[in-house]
Amino acid sequence: RLQNGLYIQRYAPMLRIAIPYGLLASYQLRKLAEITRKYDKGYGHFTTRTNIQLNWPKLEEVPDIMAELASVQMHSIQTSGNCIRNTTTDPYAGIHQEEIADPRPYCEIIRQWSTFHPEFAFLPRKFKIAVIGTANDRAATQVHDVGLHLKTNDAGELGFEVIVGGGLGRTPVIGKVINEFLPRQHLLSYLDAILRVYNLHGRRDNKFKARIKILVESMGGPAFAKLVDAEWDAHIKDGPLTLTDANFATASSFFTEPDYLSFDALQVQSELQQTLDGDKDFANWYQQNTVAHKIAGYRAVVISLKAGLVDGSYIPSGDVSESQMDALADLADKYSFSELRGTYQQNLVFADVQTNQLYELWQQLSELHLARANINTLTDMIVCPGWDYCSLANATTHNIAEQIEKQFDDLDYLYDLGEIRLNMSGCMNACAHHHTGDIGILGVDKKGEYWYQISLGGNSSNNAKLGKILGKAVPSDDVATTIQKIIDVYLEQRVSNENDVESFGDLVDRVGIAPFKEKVYG
Repeated sequence: RLQNGLYIQRYAPMLRIAIPYGLLASYQLRKLAEITRKYDKGYGHFTTRTNIQLNWPKLEEVPDIMAELASVQMHSIQTSGNCIRNTTTDPYAGIHQEEIADPRPYCEIIRQWSTFHPEFAFLPRKFKIAVIGTANDRAATQVHDVGLHLKTNDAGELGFEVIVGGGLGRTPVIGKVINEFLPRQHLLSYLDAILRVYNLHGRRDNKFKARIKILVESMGGPAFAKLVDAEWDAHIKDGPLTLTDANFATASSFFTEPDYLSFDALQVQSELQQTLDGDKDFANWYQQNTVAHKIAGYRAVVISLKAGLVDGSYIPSGDVSESQMDALADLADKYSFSELRGTYQQNLVFADVQTNQLYELWQQLSELHLARANINTLTDMIVCPGWDYCSLANATTHNIAEQIEKQFDDLDYLYDLGEIRLNMSGCMNACAHHHTGDIGILGVDKKGEYWYQISLGGNSSNNAKLGKILGKAVPSDDVATTIQKIIDVYLEQRVSNENDVESFGDLVDRVGIAPFKEKVYG
């Protein structure tokens, strides 16, 4: 059951559907829309592993859902259980200007190797891998069981920096580098060695101490690396798992560039500037929700799944209705080569949009309530389903997110605050990565009442770090006003000059949590 992604939740089963490395074709999204209409309550929930969850399927209809998924090359295999889960990557893979190499072929190689792997189907605990191809980490690799950073050596050869033993949950840990440069041909054999060492030495007597992070922490990074190297050298290196140029060529063939058009860059920019000057709302969306592309005349568009309050009703983070799915599939066909991508932040991306079509796309997304210009702001929250659905949760989350939305409903105010990541989990399993938010919120149960513990200063990107707990938990009614007090301290103490404004994270690094604690608790 679990290794087919089926959980038993509070009110109904939950089915988690795999979206490998976040890549989704428009015809697959249409099928998901059809499935939610036919078998669920007309919506799906995108997760931080870029999968999608159905919260209300009937158990007896799950086989029919599986058959429908298979008709569009989708499944729910290994989306749960103590196995290798969905590999994730940068949502801008293949199109970012700073990319060293496209990580998607390596994700596909890992996917093929790890799916139904007989030796690693019943690990001590679940196992998650993330791969990036840029210096800027947009996949939270340092809090994964294995994080892989593509890089080149002095000879210009491609390889990976290998990070092992990261993870969140009840024992949050930042991963440790165990190999500064692994030649790319050894990717699978080295991963195999890591998994073998973990499978042999990982604890099975206590599920709370069974993750690889506990093993690496207990023996230390160098000692763990020594065991991996010994296993690799003795049994696996230069064996059948060694990748060849033909293997890389085959994997890369799945990710060929689309038929980009050529544009006069100066003309495109001139026309764009006129449109930006004439429409402030579009200009805000362009600034917040689009990303530079390596091809002149194109941008990547981030579709915010954080609509907040729509006609007075709160829309949970990551939720998309069946009608929105159908519409997004049509828009992907029209504007982005029939492809969408999921992000770690529970949003979607059109990776290849012509700059001269941005205004038209924005108008259509606006009609769907999918053009909120809040990417990387305080309301671009990562939020788990919490006690509203999850049987593991200790507290609700959606009501708190709604409270925060009402408190911070002025976009100009949010823009002045700059980039602030707020992540909220309903329990210590940390599915919403609250440990790595600039502001993290953890729901706790105190004698049947919901309280919320707040942490500050976390970061999941470069130089990842865990937030520090501010103090005692606050009651549910006080969460938004507590966040406001925290923001007030930031506004009072941040340093700015003509060229730059100190970020929230930098301020916490500089002054610590003491001034925030004083403001909140007195």
